Amino acid sequence: MYCPFCNANDTKVTDSRLMRETNQVRRRRECLICKERFTTYETAELALPSIIKRDNRRDAFSEDKLRAGILRALEKRPVSLEQIESSISHIIHKARASGEREIPSKQMGEWVMEELRNLDQVAYVRFAAV
Repeated sequence: MYCPFCNANDTKVTDSRLMRETNQVRRRRECLICKERFTTYETAELALPSIIKRDNRRDAFSEDKLRAGILRALEKRPVSLEQIESSISHIIHKARASGEREIPSKQMGEWVMEELRNLDQVAYVRFAAV
């Protein structure tokens, strides 16, 4: 880890803590050269599968696209942001748990419809119609 003060790459970790809400590790570090202290936050980078479109193109999984589609279906519906984020987390978990490197867009759409069916019937019909 590079020191943000002197750019030295000799730093040591003085304290590590798991931040439960965000699944991050907070580390206090000290530069061995200039003795300055700083904090870093580390998150695991987990690869999500690619999405195979109807025309056989491959697109990288995009949480933003997933969120936009769900929000579009739930527009002006009485569903809380916590419920929406929970549904998005369930879908992402299913994608990771599948163990596949590529997932057909049809499968992703079915997972979204399943979540929308549990959240709001109108949003479910809106999404299914598209």
